[in-house]
Amino acid sequence: MSLETAQRYAWNLACTLKVIIILIETDEGYNAMPTDDYDGDLERVVREYDVHAS
Repeated sequence: MSLETAQRYAWNLACTLKVIIILIETDEGYNAMPTDDYDGDLERVVREYDVHAS
């Protein structure tokens, strides 16, 4: 997934699910997922989307 598509997807997930979503860089591109589901390398995290952050 391209970075632009992944960013839109991550923000949409965060707003819809009301959970913190992280954007990670993979060997195939970018991906978004809830932080609770990620147990990989923290250096791959590009950005965190938190709709509850002030």
